Parts: sequence; structure tokens; C-alpha cells
Amino acid sequence: MLTSLIKNIKISSGIKVLLAAAPALFVSLQGNAQTGFLKAEGKKIVDEKGQNVLLRGMGLGGWMLQEGYMLHINKDSRQYRIRERFEELMGPAETKEFYDTWLANNTRKIDVDSMKRWGFNSIRLPMHYNLYTLPVDKEPVAGRNTWLDKGFKMTDDLLAWCKANHMYLILDLHAAPGGQGNDLNISDRDPDKPSLWDSEANKQKTIALWRKLAERYKNEPYIGAYDIINEPNWGFDDPQNDKNGLKEKTNGPLRKLMVDITAAIREVDKKHIIIIEGNGWGNNYNGILPQWDKNMVLSFHKYWNFNDQKSVDHIVKTRDQYNIPVWLGETGENSNTWLTEAIGLLEKNNIGWSLWPLKKLGINNPMEIRSNLNYDDVARYLNTGRNKPNESNTYSGTLELATYAKLENTIIHHDVIDAIFRQPHTTVTKPFKANRIGNGTVINAVDYDLGRNGYAYFDTDTADYHTSGKPGVGNKGHVYRNDGVDISKDSTKYESYYVDHIETNEWTQYTIQVKTSGMYSLSLKVASATDDAQLSVLVNNITQAKEVAVPNTGGLKKWQVIAVKNIVLKAGSNKIKVLANNGGYNLHYLQFWKGK
Repeated sequence: MLTSLIKNIKISSGIKVLLAAAPALFVSLQGNAQTGFLKAEGKKIVDEKGQNVLLRGMGLGGWMLQEGYMLHINKDSRQYRIRERFEELMGPAETKEFYDTWLANNTRKIDVDSMKRWGFNSIRLPMHYNLYTLPVDKEPVAGRNTWLDKGFKMTDDLLAWCKANHMYLILDLHAAPGGQGNDLNISDRDPDKPSLWDSEANKQKTIALWRKLAERYKNEPYIGAYDIINEPNWGFDDPQNDKNGLKEKTNGPLRKLMVDITAAIREVDKKHIIIIEGNGWGNNYNGILPQWDKNMVLSFHKYWNFNDQKSVDHIVKTRDQYNIPVWLGETGENSNTWLTEAIGLLEKNNIGWSLWPLKKLGINNPMEIRSNLNYDDVARYLNTGRNKPNESNTYSGTLELATYAKLENTIIHHDVIDAIFRQPHTTVTKPFKANRIGNGTVINAVDYDLGRNGYAYFDTDTADYHTSGKPGVGNKGHVYRNDGVDISKDSTKYESYYVDHIETNEWTQYTIQVKTSGMYSLSLKVASATDDAQLSVLVNNITQAKEVAVPNTGGLKKWQVIAVKNIVLKAGSNKIKVLANNGGYNLHYLQFWKGK
């Protein structure tokens, strides 16, 4: 995962645009079942029938390799250091139990079944080498490789689940022996030991691991490809001033290692696609191309920049110049608006994609792992060094977190899933919940419709484009939903949320089902600290209550119910829109009453 604020593809300027649907050709082909081994054919990835394959994938970040931010640990947050710090708090046996439980719970068949049902056709597995082989400094015999069953068994199981769902599995070496970059968390690198680039032994172990994997999976058509080194970021020519390799001109050591890995794979496997990434977190291809194998795909990564055509022109031109397929191997961790824009852009250009990650602590992924009070204390201590938790609370909190990693214990973010698969290709909105209106029915303000900004809601800050020079957040509260609408948690009630930071001209829409047409009144629970806040209520885009004063309640957490009368609703479906004529208030819920 990209953790630095500066890494990205070439930054482009331009206007944020909402993209049209992907060409019908690419969409229709996805409706057919792919068959056999994937291969590179000119500028396309195709199956054995020659059908264009648009990979729609998800990366399993945080399973084999935990990056600290996924656990809300932001200090000294490489996985090996997190493990060492857990051991200091609760002991080695308890720490091993946590990691064993985490690995068992985080990804199971139910996760793969769900991804298939939602619309994914591929999975990218970020592998940590230490689940497959020992570090070079722990080998009993120097220069030999000890193979570990754990990683291979986990991969075998995942492949079986993918095969059962007719999904492709892409193997991604995310943490190479020694570590492939100066962004330490990505590859769990220990800077006190020789890196991948500083150690011939680490290079040879990397080559040997890929040969071992290729030999094991050479006859497996549902292995989609081998992504041989994730996000290398290393300054070969000028390590002092360009430590992450953004300005490298030749990338000689990187190209040589990838050529050597390819040769080792081809000794045992002639069939599978080999995916290559550039330096500088996968986006600096200077000296890497032309490709040296006829069945090769070029990967790039894209985070936090505009989703206009300019943002992918460089990769499209590279595809055309070298007649090589391209694939977006990592993207995401942004708002629903950003995801919808990005996927629409990519599919318009026939570029497959893999999002990052499936689950973590946080809202901008399909599944959110719940935290707990004991674990919150652990994370707070690891980040600040204050209020050290005791051994039993650490054990309880970490093990509970590992239990919460099971799909059935996570929060499924259907708004994120909708933004990935439906919203890129339509402006039609859908109800977030089935809102059947009776006398006294309450609709929480945060349960506005599913859909694009400007159609289901309107918010002035919908995404983070900071690498294109436009900082943003989306949902400032980072809870409940991943749209632009700002949401906060009501600390006085369990699992209660409200819309806050409402600005002038922002609005939310609610599709409701009404059994009996007639006159209704509407109660709105509001809070405000200003004297000039106003709202209007529209029904099916017709204003029925104009510029209703929102009283100054004495604070944005001091609530008051106001009445809006004479709202006419028809039998059947109605769309209620609450529009801020003047912002500066919060909205908790809407309640409907039959009669004036």
C-alpha cells in the first residue's frame, strides 16, 4: 500500500469530471465466463478463447502482511515491530496466538464467495515471504532455502476458493526478502539488516521463491498472473536525494532482478502472465521497458489524484508504444466519489484494476474491522507511549480484534460496494434502506440514498485529491459511510449517527415508500449554533417547504425537533430532499406523521 504523501503516478492538473459508462464491448465481454489461462495479446489481457478480460479485483492487504495504519498503529509500525511490541506487552505465546487467529480469520471462503457475489472476478494476494521461507540470516545452512508449509497452505486454500468461484488469483510478492524499498511498512523491512538490493543472498532467495511458486502452480489456470515485486521504491543512482527512486533514469538493478526472476519462472512455467512494476512505488518505468517476455503485463498504481483522462494518458501511451497490456494493480482508499470516478475512467480505457484493501479498521473499503476498547488502549499506547495497558487487557483486546476480522463480525459497507460496481455506469439512485412510511416512521439522516454526488446527495468536499494539489477529505467524521457527506457518531446513543458540517447548498435525498397518499407533517431533529441557518424540503424535486428557519439550539450537539407541515406525498415511491439554504446546522433524523 502507498503510505507516503508524495508517491503517485505523474501528477496532472485538470478538472474533476464524472465519467460516462464503460464501452459496451468491455462490459458485455465480462458477462461471459472466462476460460483457461490468461495471457497477454497485444495491448489486451485475454483468456484462452481470445476474449478480452477486464480484471475487477481486490487486494487482500492486511492478511499476510499488516501495515500499521490498518491497525491504527502509526508509530514504529512495521509488522515485525508491531509483533515485537505486542510480545513486550503480553508475551510471545499470546502474541503468536493473536497472529495465528488473525491469519485464520482474516480471509476465508466466505470472503471469496462474497467478493464474487458483489462483482469481483479476481483477487490479488499480497504475500509476505516469511510465510514461505526463512530469512537469509536464519537459514541453518547459508545459501540454502528452508521452505515453510504455512504460506503455501494458505495460498492453496485461497486458490481453491477462487476456483470454486471462477475467479482469478494474482500472486503478489509484497514483502520480498530483505525488503524492496525505503517505504519500510510496505515490505516489513528492517533497516538494520541488508535490503533486497544490498544482499545477493536476498536476491537469490527471491528468485528461488518465485521458481518454487511457479513450479507449484504451473498447471493452475485460475492463477491469473505473477506480480513479481510490489512497489519497489529505491534510489540506486542517488540514494541520498532520491531514496524512493522517483527520479531514477535507468533502474538497472531492478530490471536485472526482474529479468532473472522471469528466467527462473520460465524454467518451469511457460504459461502464466508475469506482471512487472516500475520503481518509485510502481510508476517509474525508465529503463524497464521494452518487455523481455512475450507474456508480460505492466502494472501501475494510482492514489489521491484527479480521475481525468490526463491522469492515465501516460500509461495509455506506454501501452501503445510497447504493445503491452497494462493493469492498475493498486488503487482505492478514498471516497466513494473517487472510486466511482476512477473505475469509470479505467474501464473506459479497458484497464483492469485491483482495489486496496478488502478490510481494515476504517470505512473506505468493503469491510470494516471493528475495534474494541481494550485494543484502542493498546493502539493509543503504541502511538503515544502513555498509559501502558496491562497484559490481560492487551491479550483480550488483540484477540478480540482478531476475532472481529471474520467477515460475519465486520461492518459491510454496501455504499462502497455500490460505488465500485453500479455507480460508475449509472446516475440512478437507490434507497440505502427500505423506508416504508407509516405514522411516526423515523429515517436517520445518515441513511440517504445510494448514488453519485449530485444525484443521491450533494456535498462540496467529496474526495482526497491531494497529489493533484486539491486536498479534501470526503466524510470528515470517517464513520458509517464513505461518501462526501460528513457524519459523526452520537456518543449518547449506541450506534447512532448524524449528518454534520452541513454547508450552504448541500443536500441529502431519501427514497421512501408511502402506502396512502395525502398530507403529512415532518419532524426534523436539528442542532445549530447560528441564527441564520435555513433549510428547504423538496418532494420529487418540487419545493414544498421553503427556507424553514433552523433555530439556534445553543450548540451543534444540542438537539431540538422542528416541525415542517403540509408535505404532500403520493402513494408509492417519493424522493424527499432536505436542502441547506444556509448551512451551519446538523441533522439527526426525519420523522413522518400522517396529517397536517
